[in-house]
Amino acid sequence: MQKTGKQNGLTDVQGLQVGHYSDFDALSGVTVVLCPQGAVAGVDVRGAAPGTRETDLLNPVNLVDKVQAVVLSGGSVYGLAAADGVVRWLSEKGWGFPLENGHVAPIVPSAVLYDLGRGRDFIPPITSEWGRHACQSANTDKPANGCFGAGVGALSGAIKGGQGSASVVLESGLTVAALAAVNSLGSVVNPATGRLWECDLELDDEFGAQARRSVKQPLPSPGAPAQNTTIGVIACDAILNKAQACKIAQMAHDGLGRAIRPAHTMFDGDTLFCLATGVQPLPVMQGFLDAAQAQAINEIGQAAANCLSRAIIHAILAAHSLGQMPAFRDLEERC
Repeated sequence: MQKTGKQNGLTDVQGLQVGHYSDFDALSGVTVVLCPQGAVAGVDVRGAAPGTRETDLLNPVNLVDKVQAVVLSGGSVYGLAAADGVVRWLSEKGWGFPLENGHVAPIVPSAVLYDLGRGRDFIPPITSEWGRHACQSANTDKPANGCFGAGVGALSGAIKGGQGSASVVLESGLTVAALAAVNSLGSVVNPATGRLWECDLELDDEFGAQARRSVKQPLPSPGAPAQNTTIGVIACDAILNKAQACKIAQMAHDGLGRAIRPAHTMFDGDTLFCLATGVQPLPVMQGFLDAAQAQAINEIGQAAANCLSRAIIHAILAAHSLGQMPAFRDLEERC
């Protein structure tokens, strides 16, 4: 029987830290995942309206294989500025791709979601300082679920979105985890039942009584180009190469598509990163294509998809109502 990691969050993967910066007047924020020792990274972009930085570098045919951080931000295109602060902060620590004369080039892939027009000003005042503040708060504690970081101004369908995280320990001893900022066009609630689509994936009663509710959904506002997007980070403590990390990021999108319906739309920029911290070797499994460790990648990818679904649910259950965005917890019960 599978079980969650100690904290049921992304920081259960050894070698990772998570930090946030949240502005509740602007209704926007930044989440940073730090990899002080570096982590092999992959990415898979499925939405038709992405906002990203440094994703081409993660293509397996390209040179650099390790990153020092991943940034998830609100603010749409303006939110990419937060990554500049993360790069500067990492540079001051000496963490990055080595250059001449002791200098480094921190590698910081990033993705943003659309939360414009939800706070005090239409455009949140995101600067590089938001990224720096997120780095300064980073630690190995359980990442906060709900209205934090990139999830502060998030909206999922017609209800409040947010940030969520979850983990699982596989029979092999590997830990797999996910963190998501949920700002989707699609809904996490099954309209036929009023219940969350993937609540049956629950481990160790992690969702509690809230997930057993059947609720009335408010009517969604019409979708508009680039005004949505779910972004996230998948992580494991296995030794992977970039191609394997990209495959796991690809498989993890299945969890997004199950927990949010529809997903990967023309109005979403759904993007997932995969980080591998290289603490443990992949299990050796005999059989067809065992040299490529294919079965181990299958198991990690399936676990990543389930973790992502669970992280999305945690984001929705932990969120509270903000502005004109009602939270799941505040919705009326169905008769």
